[in-house]
Formats: sequence, C-alpha cells, structure tokens
Amino acid sequence: MTRAPDACPSSASPRAARLLSAIPPQRRAGRRGVAQLTSGAMSGAGRQLALLLCGWCMAAAVPGGPAEEGCPAEPHQAARYVAAVYEHRSFLSPDPLALTSRKQALELMNRNLDIYEQQVTTAARKGAQIIVFPEDGIHGFNFTRTSIYPFLDFMPSPYSVRWNPCLEPHRFSDTEVLQRLSCMARTGEMFLVANLGTKQPCHSSDPGCPSDGRYQFNTNVVFSSNGTLVDRYRKHNLYFEAAFDTPLEVDHIIFDTPFAGKFGVFTCFDILFFDPAVRLLRDSEVKHVVYPTAWMNQLPLLAAIQIQRAFAIAFGINFLAANIHHPSLGMTGSGIHTPLKSFWHHNMESPEGHLIIAEVAKNPLGLISTGNTTGKTDPSHRKFLELLAGDPYSEKDAQDVHCDRAPKSTTNASPTFNSEMMYDNFTLVPVLGREGHLRVCANGLCCHLLYQRPTVSQELYALGVFDGLHTVHGTYYVQVCALVKCGGLSFDTCGQEITEATGMFEFRLWGNFSTPYIFPMLLTSGMTLETPDQLGWESDHYFLKKRGLSSGLVTAALYGRLYEKDSGLWETPPPHIHTGTG
Repeated sequence: MTRAPDACPSSASPRAARLLSAIPPQRRAGRRGVAQLTSGAMSGAGRQLALLLCGWCMAAAVPGGPAEEGCPAEPHQAARYVAAVYEHRSFLSPDPLALTSRKQALELMNRNLDIYEQQVTTAARKGAQIIVFPEDGIHGFNFTRTSIYPFLDFMPSPYSVRWNPCLEPHRFSDTEVLQRLSCMARTGEMFLVANLGTKQPCHSSDPGCPSDGRYQFNTNVVFSSNGTLVDRYRKHNLYFEAAFDTPLEVDHIIFDTPFAGKFGVFTCFDILFFDPAVRLLRDSEVKHVVYPTAWMNQLPLLAAIQIQRAFAIAFGINFLAANIHHPSLGMTGSGIHTPLKSFWHHNMESPEGHLIIAEVAKNPLGLISTGNTTGKTDPSHRKFLELLAGDPYSEKDAQDVHCDRAPKSTTNASPTFNSEMMYDNFTLVPVLGREGHLRVCANGLCCHLLYQRPTVSQELYALGVFDGLHTVHGTYYVQVCALVKCGGLSFDTCGQEITEATGMFEFRLWGNFSTPYIFPMLLTSGMTLETPDQLGWESDHYFLKKRGLSSGLVTAALYGRLYEKDSGLWETPPPHIHTGTG
C-alpha cells in the first residue's frame, strides 16, 4: 500500500546529562523541552498511481515496463530538491549456492540493471536530482562466500583514483556493473546510489586478509550526475551475510552535492547501531541520509517504514530509503521521509516494484516549539504535569504498576502479565475502559499511558515495557515503551504481528528513559504512518502525544537505544542531540 501523510552526556547534571533528546538544536523547544509536529496525515490509495500533495510529487513504476505518468516536478527552487527511491523486485538466482560463471552472473545482473535504467529515465523526466536503489537489488542474496564471487565487481578506492567508469570502461577489469551504473547517472544527469557486491585483493602480509586472498564487501556506491565515482560505503553491521567481510575499520561516508549539501550513507541493519549511522550525524551539515536496505518487516516495532520514519523524526533529517520488494519474504517498505512528512510504499499484495519521487526541503523543517503555552490550553497536558509531579521516578519492583506517591484515583489497578514481543520478554498491563492512566515498569524504566477513547472496541490493547539486552537476530540494548494492539483477546497474543485495527485513541505515552536516543513510532491500520502531535522531555521523562488518528491504532512506541551498553563505548554525540530538560 502506498501512503502519503500530509534521534553524549553534556555538562549538565548527571541525570539531565543523560537525558538528551534526539532533536536538532536549531529546533530546540522552550525550557520544558516540549516540541510539536505538524500532522500532515492523509490517507493515500493502495493503487500504484501518481500522487500530489502540498507541492510534493510521487510516481509509480513497474518492472520491465514504462513508469506510469505522475505529476511533473515543479520548477526547482534553491531551497528544495527532487529525490527518488525505487523499491525493486529483483530477479534472483534460482540457486544462489551453486557455482556459476561471470558471464552467467552478468546475464542475471543485467536483467536487474535494465529495470534500474528504466527507473532512472522516468526519474529524470520528473526532474529527480538523486535516486537511491535497494540493497541486494542487483545480485540477490543467500550466497556463500564462494558462490557470490562471479557477481562481484572490482572496486578501486575513490580516494586514490578519480574514475568515471562510463567514460573509462577499460581502466579496470570486472567492473561491468559499475560501468552501467555510471552511465545511468551520466545519462539521467543525477546522483545515483546503488548497492552491489565488490571484491578487493589483499596480501598474506595483511593480518586481516581472508585465506582466499581477497576481501568481499556489501557495498553502496555513489555516482555524481556526470557519472564519476564519488564514494563508496562498505556495510559494517552485517546481518547473517556469510558471503561478505566486515571492513576492518568503519566507513563513515559523507558526500557533497551541489543541490542539497551533505548526505550520509549506510545500509539496512546499520540503522540500529551507533556506528556508522549515529556517528555520521555528528556533522551538523549532514541533513540527508541515503539508505539502501533489504529489510524483512517485523511488527509491531520494526517494520521497514516504521524505523525509517522514526530515524528521520529523531534526528530531524531527510531519509531516502529504498527497500527490496519480495512480499513472500516479508520484504517491502520504502520511503522519502522528512521530520514532518513521509511518502512511503508498503505493499504485500502487488508483485511489482515501485518508484517514489518527491520534492523535499534542502534544510528540512523540524519540530515547532510550544514552550510553556501547552499546559494553559490543554487539560491533558495539565493532567500529565500533575502525574509527573506526584509520581517521581522510584526504584520499584518490575512487576509493580504503581509508585507509592502516585495519585491512586488516577491510576488503573490492572494486573501485569508477560508476553513475548520482538523475541523479548515484555511486561505489560491491559488497557481497559474508555479512559485512564496506566503505569508499568521493568529494570528501572517506567512507562506511562494517559488515554481517552470515544468507544471501546472489541480488541485487546496493552501497554508494555522492556529494558534489557535484545539477543535474537542481533545483540543490542533497548528501552521500549509501547502501546500495542494484541493479536487476539488473550494476553499471550500481545506482541503478535498485526496490521489492521479499529481502536481509536487520544493519548500521551511517556517514560523515564536513560538514553537520549529515542525513536518515536506511530503506526495505524493498513500500515499507515502517523505524525505525533508533540514530542519532548518533561521532568526527565520523554513523551509522545497524539490526537486525531486517521485509523485504528496498531502501535505507538518510544524505542530507545542504549548504544553504550552494546560495547561499553559512547563517544561524542551528534550535534542534533540536545538536552531537553529545564
């Protein structure tokens, strides 16, 4: 379905120093650390048709055929640029474990590159200045180290060699894929970002050199509008990718463009880690990220479009994400996301690829401060402040729903229970009745929900908390507060993957997080991305407020990452991070 609606300690106090909001400093709120987002939520059609909204443009394309006509790009303005991302249904090797020849490998890869070429042509017609293609889109996946070898291009270092593969095709051997990508960028007169497998010979004197004498990398390449190889990024956080090596050093790649300034680049699983994703944003001039991915959706917290949008909101940047399209594998979800708006594509039904084109701001607009005015006009905010004043952080047992000083009359006395969510053991409390205040804690993290709903749907919702090390399909430390719709009416269905819901809420969700890196997630029925009304810090608690959902709530979550507990290292944070406490 395609929709278009409308993230280190400082010198402050020890507690406040840890509580730094993932919001650009130029968009810092008033002394209460409250920020408001404009909600441009708008339902879009599930069909693959062009869509126009508020001067933004989106077009759709199908593999192997001409792109459908969309709205033409408006005349370029200095403050805006036109971006494109393509969700690609790739031709895959029928047996990725089998050995093949370079000729056979090129035949398969050229079928995918033919589609890429069509999308560049379409994007150029719409005025695109940069296009992003997905991870594994050219060669596929599930190879062994040996079987992928014929699919690898030789990659010279762009730091030691200035090279335009389209104009100098014979300079290096085994660079046929790079040559075609370079010519696409040159012909389309746009920056082009694509992912491919690359190889780099190494010598036995190199202590890191693999026994077969070569490094093999999962690589993003960036070409300028004249086809010159600008840069390359080698994926650092591999996700069960036996065919590839982890670079000995992390690539922190930032490339410059004449139309929008600096872009950062990383790949797929990298988004969940400090290096390179967060470290890139230490450069305050990096306001855009390009992101090839091959992401398998996992609800209720880590669907592709969910984490993409959360990253854009958390760091106040434009996020250009291109996913692979294989619905049978749970792989769909691409978008052009800004802090305030998103154009996205998530379609588990159609077998076809999809091109998204949007005009976005060179300097993305972030959060709009409300200062201290909110509490004077919003009864729910006054109630929120009262609860904070009467319910300070307390070290209570993880199963205790109440704090001794909590106002007894406002906190629902519901039983806690445990259920598996995202392979983690969450502690939850059911959401009952039309309104109330809930609190649930685990390992020092206490999550709160203040809610109202017009009617009580025949569905089970629960407020959950998890504060610990996630160890399945990756190891990383998270703090999560999540309001979720359960898969059924029994407690053990809470945490199951669902995409449809009817329950409508007005709510405020908050917690006493001990990390500044918090990713706000808001998803409603039909895989619809919603925009929070407010985000910010209040009395050392981070909160999210939302009224006026467009459809039934699926997930509302604050997804915190404690990177320092992954490795014991936490260096200087990006300048986008600031203290939100007064």
